[in-house]
Amino acid sequence: MDKKISLRAKIQSFGGFLTAMVIPNIGAFMAWGFITALFIPAGWLPNEQLGSLVSPMITYMLPMLVGYTGGDMVGGKRGAIIGTVGTMGIVVGSDIPMLLGAMAMGPLGGYCSKRLDKLLENRLPNGFENIIQNFALGFLGMGLAILGYYFIGPFMLSITNIIAAAIDGLLKTGYLASLALLIEPTRVLFLNNAIDQAIFYQLGMKDALVNGSSVYFMVFASPGPGLGLLLAFCFFGKGMSKKSAPAATIIHFFGGIHEMYFPYVYMRPLMIFPLMLGSAAGIIVFSLMNAGLVAGATPGSIFAFLALTPPGKHLATICGIGAAAIVSFIGCSLLLKISPITEKDEDFSNSKQEVIDTKLEGSNKAYLKAKADIQLSNQSNEQGVDLKNIQFIAFACDAGAGSSALGASRFKKLLKENGVDKDIIVKHFSIENVPKEADLVVIQERLVERANQKVTQPIISIKNYIGDPKLDELINKIKEALS
Repeated sequence: MDKKISLRAKIQSFGGFLTAMVIPNIGAFMAWGFITALFIPAGWLPNEQLGSLVSPMITYMLPMLVGYTGGDMVGGKRGAIIGTVGTMGIVVGSDIPMLLGAMAMGPLGGYCSKRLDKLLENRLPNGFENIIQNFALGFLGMGLAILGYYFIGPFMLSITNIIAAAIDGLLKTGYLASLALLIEPTRVLFLNNAIDQAIFYQLGMKDALVNGSSVYFMVFASPGPGLGLLLAFCFFGKGMSKKSAPAATIIHFFGGIHEMYFPYVYMRPLMIFPLMLGSAAGIIVFSLMNAGLVAGATPGSIFAFLALTPPGKHLATICGIGAAAIVSFIGCSLLLKISPITEKDEDFSNSKQEVIDTKLEGSNKAYLKAKADIQLSNQSNEQGVDLKNIQFIAFACDAGAGSSALGASRFKKLLKENGVDKDIIVKHFSIENVPKEADLVVIQERLVERANQKVTQPIISIKNYIGDPKLDELINKIKEALS
């Protein structure tokens, strides 16, 4: 069992690493998608001049941004520069968008830059540090660009072509829906972003260049299956699972945070089968109606889907999502009727915690049950925080999006409801990017050990970012301190 968990943790960690290269650049992907949707010949506002932006952006800009981010993650700014130079070699040496190649070259450039700096450390004559470092970095960049052009690029192109041929075969033979067997299990294990962005984004961009849109952007991101499950719990659930389902439905469908339905699957694992059937139904309808998006929908919100749907295909998008939701709803409802829920509220909380544990297992190598609660006092002390003068509260999580963003938003609302929001800033960050100006950091307890290595401010640990009693306690203490 330990070996299986260890393997899963390693896979999740690797998947999180790939995702971290794409997430900061999602705005650029969306910008390219909007330009494509508006200005290509089949777009809403055809414009030959502005439409000419599409090909250079997807061929050069997006892969190089990913390469830069990957280099920065491993080797800092110097690594980012070398990662970009190396990525250029891959891009020029290929005739398709090389997003997958950028994910390989960026970190490689960062690693090589880091090793080079370590090699030269304390070995440079005084006064010649700058010129030697820059020359060495230049030669390294040239070498990686050549390596990318002749070797890494062709190798990644071969891998891409093999994957594309396999998936195209599924599409042409009508078996694309079989991907549902992969989609939902990997989604609840938090591997969907890595597969979607590393493989299906690559295939989707290639397809969109030729056809103007691609169904590959839809298969992993569709909110339909999760919508059906949550609606089933709205009508046929019991206890806390039923009470929480309506809010989770809104956040999932309109906000695009698919993590909202994962606790329900962990609580009732058999729900994975209706989810797979719903996903398959959606893919079948998407394929039959020739649906497609012009870019990847991140997050997977209905708003993102509709915004990135080209003219004339909105009905296909709605029908595909609707079919997935209906099939998933029927299947989940039948399971709930056949085997009604008898769980206590704390069982659902345990399922929510299991979701968090599963997500963090791949990002927190120590995977320890560390706790570092602060003493919530009105006076400053070694373990506490001065709530009378608190001005900046940071919510932090692994990636700085999704759960921490939701928690920060809810906490701001609670502050406003209690009339203490006027002088308090609440924002969300990844652990590594929590600013020094923050007075207090709110973080999930499984990440405290990791946060202690990065964060110097007082920390309050919570089990989850929504509805945790410690957040209500913090609100009351702040209100009491300021009154």
